[in-house]
Amino acid sequence: MQEDQEIIDHILNGDKQAFALIINKYKGRVFSLLLKMLGPSPDIQDIAQEIFIKAYNHLQEYKPEHSFSAWLYRITANRSVDELRKRKRTPSLINLDFEIAHSDTPETNYLEKERKASLQKLIEELDPDQRVVFMLRHQQLLSYEEIGEHLSLPVSTVQMRLHRARLKLRKSMNASKERGDFLYEMYGN
Repeated sequence: MQEDQEIIDHILNGDKQAFALIINKYKGRVFSLLLKMLGPSPDIQDIAQEIFIKAYNHLQEYKPEHSFSAWLYRITANRSVDELRKRKRTPSLINLDFEIAHSDTPETNYLEKERKASLQKLIEELDPDQRVVFMLRHQQLLSYEEIGEHLSLPVSTVQMRLHRARLKLRKSMNASKERGDFLYEMYGN
């Protein structure tokens, strides 16, 4: 954090080249978050560039008492939500890289893949604000406080959005189960 502040001070004092240090340090995290929130997209590179340009242009608004990475993370998450709204569709926010459990039959593997695909589809149907919080909690394994810090939200708002996301998922899963979309009998759910 101290190192970031020193670089930011150099940038604010006119050393524009120092911003390359920020980009090099955080580009991996920005790309990773964008991929998890937006899914594979040819626009990822452009969106990441927009995020760094916005961070550079608003660097004077950054408050040193807060973590720079959290500030940049918030810009990235907000830009991702904006992109999702702009697209008017719901791409994958969560990369469900689960390993299929070894089984004795191809049928079991197929059913497991189908169950995960159905779950991912239900997650994609969540409101963008709920999806972001859900993804940060269950994919990134962040605490409520960390999510609140990254998104500049009170912990109570994080808890409310996560609660609503879980309720909606539970309701959607029950409806899918009734339609036979999920094959629960094999998994004891």
